[in-house]
Amino acid sequence: MSKIDDTRTFIPVRIAVLTVSDTRALEEDRSGDVLVGRLETAGHVLADRKIIRDERGEIADQLRAWCHDDVIDVVISTGGTGLTGRDVTVEAHRDVYEKEIDAFGTVFTHVSMKKIGTSAVQSRATGGVALGTYLFALPGSPGACKDAWDEILAFQLDYRHLPCNFVEIMPRLDEHLRRK
Repeated sequence: MSKIDDTRTFIPVRIAVLTVSDTRALEEDRSGDVLVGRLETAGHVLADRKIIRDERGEIADQLRAWCHDDVIDVVISTGGTGLTGRDVTVEAHRDVYEKEIDAFGTVFTHVSMKKIGTSAVQSRATGGVALGTYLFALPGSPGACKDAWDEILAFQLDYRHLPCNFVEIMPRLDEHLRRK
């Protein structure tokens, strides 16, 4: 059960959104739009947004660049998590992770089961950490992005979430809190 402690001050997280697609342009990026809309409505900051082709090396290079960028705390990618030969986002993420957040994929599957039944087994959503930056790979459908944000990320990326969340252990935010 998720609970927000309203006695804590909200701290916005700086989030980059990456859409992985060989065919989409920004104007057609409904999944990216869902994520941007939700993170901004929650009060977080869109730090960057890109669309990149389904190429493992290019995806990993972009993730690494954002992990080295002090302006970015979290990266959320959408697309390329399926089972076809071109779906390499999960592998690219794992090329970058220092540690994988195993339960993220499990919880996402549980959330998806409520919406799409056993088809949820086809998702390879994943999460991990590299250089203090949290990375999440979501399926490319707007519905999956809504579910991941509304049921998991909205809480885990909110410092006020109890009993704990990703943000509480983010080194950059910890430093921010000490300065206040």
